[in-house]
Amino acid sequence: MRIKDHLSSPANPRIKQLLQLQKSRTRRDTGLFLLEGPKEIERACLKHYDFKALFFVPEMISPSKVGEFATGNTEVFTITPALFQKVAYRGNTFGVVVVAKQKQHGLQSLQLKPNPLVMVLEAVEKPGNLGAILRTADAAGVDAVIVCDAQTDIYNPNVVRSSVGCVFTVPVAVGGSESVIEYLKSRKIKIFCTALTASKPFTEINFTKPSAIVMGTEATGLSQHWLEASDENIIIPMAGIADSLNVSTSAAIVTFEAVRQRDSLVLSGH
Repeated sequence: MRIKDHLSSPANPRIKQLLQLQKSRTRRDTGLFLLEGPKEIERACLKHYDFKALFFVPEMISPSKVGEFATGNTEVFTITPALFQKVAYRGNTFGVVVVAKQKQHGLQSLQLKPNPLVMVLEAVEKPGNLGAILRTADAAGVDAVIVCDAQTDIYNPNVVRSSVGCVFTVPVAVGGSESVIEYLKSRKIKIFCTALTASKPFTEINFTKPSAIVMGTEATGLSQHWLEASDENIIIPMAGIADSLNVSTSAAIVTFEAVRQRDSLVLSGH
């Protein structure tokens, strides 16, 4: 690993770029994003993300560790602790930040198994919720997460952080609701929409066939597009006065029920 330069001034153009990449418009226009923390960087490495530049503080992380992240095409810079605190989106991220190239996330890039379990999120607004759901999807072994009409981009630093890098390990596609519905229908994947009306308890649903669990925002729920396309509506019964759960909590409850059913089917030999 060759260190190209040591940066100490906030006026340096490369430092200015790091700050700009905290904005969604810059990420969209450049096709780049920020990546912080060894665990997240390691997971991006495993999925062969292209690291354009790497910035680290020698007092906080060893050059030998950083060398595991840098490829032959990665420009490497050292920066001062004070400058790192300025550019780091998070607090303690062990003194390393990477500028990486985004991947394409079209529906056609998904390679689904014959009997897939898919999670679909419509109009998700909060990066923390999206990240938490991606973490659940990774833990449950979901085949793909499809994000429809998103109000936040999947490379938002808070998505990366709250997913603990699982945004890189789970196959993710992004598209409009109508194209996603067409995609699922054409592959005979059953659409199960979370809704308050005409719904069955989620434990009464058969998730052992090709299935898509569809969730909307906590405030407004799913759009009419999805409710009309739904094969069956599902609900999580509530015993208390709360009329809804956080969307990431709901996603975890329903997803692990689907996984339980599928595991039971395998164990029974069917």
